[in-house]
Amino acid sequence: LPLIATHTLVTLTVPASVAQAQRFSIEDVLSPGYPSGLVAAKAADRIAWIENEEGRRNVYTAAAPDFTPKRLTRFEDDDGHDLSTLRISDDGSVVVFLRGHNANRDGWIANPASDPRGAERAAWAVSTAGGEPWRVAEAWNVALSPDGKWIAYTSGGNIYRAPVNPGVVNPGGVVSGGLVVAGQQQPLFSVFGSQGSPVWSPDSRKIAFVSNRDDHSFIGIYDTDSPGITYLAPSVDRDTSPTWSPDGTRVAFIRRPGLPFGASADRGDARPEDLPDGMIQARFAGGHDFSIRVADAETGEAMEVWHNSPDDQFFNEARQVIWAGDHIIFQAEPTGWRLYYAVAAAGGTGEPIELTPGDGLVEQISLSADGRTLFYATNAGDIDRRHLWRVPTSGGTARQLTHGGGIETYPAALAGGDHVATLSASASQPLTVAVVPANGGTARYIRELPSRYPLDLHVTPEAVTLNAEDGYEFYNQLFMPPDMQPGERRPALIFIHGGSRRQMLLGYHYRHFYHMAYAINQYFANKGYVVLSVNYRSGIGYGREFRNAPGRGGRGNTEYRDIKAAGEYLRDRADVDPDRIGLWGLSYGGILTAQGLARDSDLFAAGVDIAGVHLWGNSIDPESVSYQSSAISEVENWTSPVLLIHGDDDRNVAFSQTVGLVQLLRAQGVPHELIVFPDDVHSFLIHERWLLSFNATDRFFDRHLRAGENVTTGGRR
Repeated sequence: LPLIATHTLVTLTVPASVAQAQRFSIEDVLSPGYPSGLVAAKAADRIAWIENEEGRRNVYTAAAPDFTPKRLTRFEDDDGHDLSTLRISDDGSVVVFLRGHNANRDGWIANPASDPRGAERAAWAVSTAGGEPWRVAEAWNVALSPDGKWIAYTSGGNIYRAPVNPGVVNPGGVVSGGLVVAGQQQPLFSVFGSQGSPVWSPDSRKIAFVSNRDDHSFIGIYDTDSPGITYLAPSVDRDTSPTWSPDGTRVAFIRRPGLPFGASADRGDARPEDLPDGMIQARFAGGHDFSIRVADAETGEAMEVWHNSPDDQFFNEARQVIWAGDHIIFQAEPTGWRLYYAVAAAGGTGEPIELTPGDGLVEQISLSADGRTLFYATNAGDIDRRHLWRVPTSGGTARQLTHGGGIETYPAALAGGDHVATLSASASQPLTVAVVPANGGTARYIRELPSRYPLDLHVTPEAVTLNAEDGYEFYNQLFMPPDMQPGERRPALIFIHGGSRRQMLLGYHYRHFYHMAYAINQYFANKGYVVLSVNYRSGIGYGREFRNAPGRGGRGNTEYRDIKAAGEYLRDRADVDPDRIGLWGLSYGGILTAQGLARDSDLFAAGVDIAGVHLWGNSIDPESVSYQSSAISEVENWTSPVLLIHGDDDRNVAFSQTVGLVQLLRAQGVPHELIVFPDDVHSFLIHERWLLSFNATDRFFDRHLRAGENVTTGGRR
């Protein structure tokens, strides 16, 4: 499919009933840069972040007191080379990042531009004082030492180390620690098992790591000055998540029981109750199955500082512990909301201290330089937004720092203690870097918007709560056209998020695709559509019960009931034309778009399915639940037109999901259009392809939902 790069203003000349003048283009509303990866130095008032400016990805920095943004890299092309995993040294003098997308299961690095030379994923570095960035080493992950001199990374079950500054290499090509020999990278050490999760000590001399031995795992400490390994209280259990004490003398970690025989043995016809205790389910003496240990980094001796109760079902789901001041904090969900809890590093805590109270999801966190204050983003008290809060890590009263119509995420506490950086947005302000007083106040944006961005032309979405046919409550955002006149009936669109573990907000989102999707919803509303963005059951933001709704996905497709109810809500509105309702979405949103078209073409007149799953599981037995839950089980009822868009190097949804669907649509005579991006992934890495996709979506809905109108659209044709 050729990319048509002509910028033009196009009018579809058809019999006119209502004329709608589009006030801005898709290119206009997607013109601001999208920030991510915000980090703050631990010993200097400096921040850094990655910015994606229409496909050109670069690293920026800013420092107190004025926080003027400074661009550090000069990657000028929309070439699909991703930037991620930004790290900053404690003194703020150097940042390290990965350039290149993730590898797939075969080790293939995404090459969306189809460069004949192929692609790589490598660690790069740049000085925050300025100068050209430099390539450090080929690496798929990276841990920067606090002093900024070294990176550690894993490959093939081994841990490697490389100097950030190549000048550290000694004459002859040998790096201290035996990293490079005769030009070849060598593992930092070689021991049995698969090594991963490297974590530097505060003095940058030691590395804690997890050594996975299949049915058990150890926490090891490697000393880079005096090469040697100390295992921390080695046992038959599974140890994970090492975290250093602030003084670097101790390491806390999670311990779970090792694998029982029943985890891999043939059980035959035996029922669990027929077998001895400990054969199927492993527990420690006393009946608990989750323990936090603290070990001496020199001797390896450890003590248990806390364990869960035998009847616990929620604390044992914690996957990470973080040393914070005199406490160890972790996330768990005993109340039905994902909150943070603390236990004393010295032991003696009974019930964990709830740090982040309220009915709300805690997502991103940051610690003050001394680890004694936790800054966090949550939707507690404002369910369809996010705001910043702070609380002592030893426990105490949590205090809200930001309020109102803003959406503040990804806090990054600055070393001086006076400010917290954040990624901030609102209903009209796209996500940007901002600075908030550490004791609360208004977020101050430090980036300017492009002049073409339609800041004042956004509509304010309204929260709408609906009920599906089974009585299940779900949540939505409604975007109304700004020029709606009494008595008019407009076409309508439903946007369906992916995931399904996602939540759309009453403003710009903190994830890239959903940030763009919110902008496109604004575009469609300004064009004259009534737009409904649906937060269906199984998404996040509304608690564990909503997220774990029964019968979802291939076990019953119950979330489609919410989409159908949303369509019926629009159909029954006096301002919506019931014959002109469309729907669109990516990934899980593509799944539910296809469900709507296959099951209810009489309700949904057209849809755009981007990288959707169309067959749950691998059974086409008409009696199987997974097949009955799949869109293709109803393909013989599918009559509405669909636009399919997919990249064939998708690592999330197999491209075969679109290949197979097209064969069915052809056989059934279902009108369909197709855009395929060779070598691109699930969420396209080349910005131009998003412009092509969204403009194609716009034209597709023009043809199928706005026939009979005189439609003027700014965009590409």
